[in-house]
Amino acid sequence: MTPLSRSEWALLAFILVYSLAPTVGGLVRMLELGGGPAIAPPNPRALADPLPITLHILTSLVFCIAGALQFLPSIRRHNPACHRFNGRVVAIAGCASAATGLWMTHIYTFPPSLQGSLLYWVRMVLGSSMMGLIVWAVIAIRSRDIFRHTASMLRAYAIGQGASTQSILGIAWIVFAGSEATGPVRDAIMVSAWILNLAVAEILIRRLPKPGTRRTGSARQRSVGDRAKGTA
Repeated sequence: MTPLSRSEWALLAFILVYSLAPTVGGLVRMLELGGGPAIAPPNPRALADPLPITLHILTSLVFCIAGALQFLPSIRRHNPACHRFNGRVVAIAGCASAATGLWMTHIYTFPPSLQGSLLYWVRMVLGSSMMGLIVWAVIAIRSRDIFRHTASMLRAYAIGQGASTQSILGIAWIVFAGSEATGPVRDAIMVSAWILNLAVAEILIRRLPKPGTRRTGSARQRSVGDRAKGTA
């Protein structure tokens, strides 16, 4: 088993807890679609066509949980085979999650209180972008471009984790306003969650080692060594 540092365990625990709200909601919905008791508010769209939402819940869960493991340096360093295999699973799950999300956004009929024009187009753009980013990440890693691979997956992961941030912002709105957000306010909260996630992703990307950083350091060390030999 690959040993994880304390900071990695903390990061993994944070992501698992952060993903808890949409995960529990999705599992409750699947229980309902499987003939179990109706715990969550009724969703006529899901009841009429349960396959897309079921696939979306399952693939989103795999993408968010398994995707978290891909950002742990210890696994990449000590178990690269596991990182590669898990990466394939994450890529497939992420594309399936985005595809089913796009399908539901376009095919399901949402009342204006749950999806206006703003939210519809943002969902369409971000779902397509998520798939494109994952494909680009695969192309980048095949070209040994680790920086672009990691940056693309961070952005895709930020989009995929939108539901987690949306749940937190939605709960905060209920606490603040005393009722659930609907209409344009709900659209704004949903979109703001993706903006926040992508902003955090860009901050993390800026902290990644830039291409050529290690080579520059090695070349500098060789240059210093050559000068030392010349003066010896």
